Amino acid sequence: MAKIKLKTPQERLADLGRNVARKLKASGRAQIAAQNGLTLYFVQDFMSRTECEELITLINKGRQPSGLLSVSADPEFRTSDSCNLSPFDPLVERIEGRICTLMGIDYRHGETLQGQVYEVGQQFKPHHDHFLRGSAYWDEMMRQGGQRSWTAMVYLNEPAAGGETEFPTAGMTVSPRTAMLVLWNNMQDDGTPNPATLHAGKPVLAGTKYIVTKWFREKFWI
Repeated sequence: MAKIKLKTPQERLADLGRNVARKLKASGRAQIAAQNGLTLYFVQDFMSRTECEELITLINKGRQPSGLLSVSADPEFRTSDSCNLSPFDPLVERIEGRICTLMGIDYRHGETLQGQVYEVGQQFKPHHDHFLRGSAYWDEMMRQGGQRSWTAMVYLNEPAAGGETEFPTAGMTVSPRTAMLVLWNNMQDDGTPNPATLHAGKPVLAGTKYIVTKWFREKFWI
């Protein structure tokens, strides 16, 4: 009897990256920008203005100071508010389903949709969404579904000034645009972490910025 060779986590991540990229390109909806090892996919008007406003209302009801997976000595590293939105809310369920359908990815790979709020002066300094091997949280994250692959983020509004998403290694900056979805693969083509995905939420200079983010795992998220 022939032995079945199981794929390694790296191979699964490489497959996931290729499959989602292929689906996004075939959709005809995604604009693509690539530079210095980073590829970003943009979908304009991904949701209605009413849906954006309703998500903002949900976020305001549950917001609390954002946390970090690992302790930082810098109290200004992440100063936003955030909250995990209920997957049983009809609006959240609809938006999550829309994201998964566009990407062609099983919803079971996805973490809970997270809402984030940045008031004037608040920021999230440069960081990666993928998990770092050898970190204090590594074993727990591997039990919960493995490495993070794709990030999907939607701007729900446009602050009066500031609040850009900067990718300093890649030399790319994205300005908030209401209802715009931005996606990127946190892995390289071979399934290893991509250093070019380093990104930051720049300080808001005027107004308030609202976004929702959904991360996807190598395996089904627990």
